[in-house]
Amino acid sequence: MNTCSTIVIDFETTGLSPGYGDRTIEVGAVLISDNRIVDRFQSLMNPEMRISGFIEEYTGITNRMLTSAPGIKDVMTKLKSFLAHHPLVAHNASFDSRFLDAEFRRINHKRSNQFGCSLLVSRRLYPEAPDHKLGTLVKYKNLETDGIHHRALADAEMTAHLWIRMIADIKERYGLQDVHFGLMQQLMKTPKKKVAEFMLKQSPPQLVQTR
Repeated sequence: MNTCSTIVIDFETTGLSPGYGDRTIEVGAVLISDNRIVDRFQSLMNPEMRISGFIEEYTGITNRMLTSAPGIKDVMTKLKSFLAHHPLVAHNASFDSRFLDAEFRRINHKRSNQFGCSLLVSRRLYPEAPDHKLGTLVKYKNLETDGIHHRALADAEMTAHLWIRMIADIKERYGLQDVHFGLMQQLMKTPKKKVAEFMLKQSPPQLVQTR
């Protein structure tokens, strides 16, 4: 696999926090290599508990669908193989990383993959956007979408298209030939008022001199 490959991941869950007993009910993940989607992983997961009517309506995933879904240990073992050691991206990564880590603990696995957050990067790259929700940014940047929201694979694919677009915009705006994962991690941690200064330091010297 390309060493520059990145995996975008998204979970649908029974609630907001694994710390309060919430579980995953679906995972979607897409592999980006050379700035295009080259592979996908998707599965429902039986959380061994009933989900609320709100979650059923919000996601379109029903208790009946989950009853016949594979167990989380089986799915997480397969997901572990798919993720390998690739860096990971999610829109609001703090949410998805908590659930990923919680479910990995159930198979006695500890994540070594680093996470990047497309939400944090978008706030620094597109401060003028109406807001930084995934659906808003997809419309704002006219990104490819099948119109489905709140299903894991569809949201992972939209996030992947956003990540690819942000890399392309950074390359164009700052004259960079390579935008690596480490740079995106640094950008998402850079104070908003210092983004321009930080990015200019990454630009080729001849470009900086012309500004």
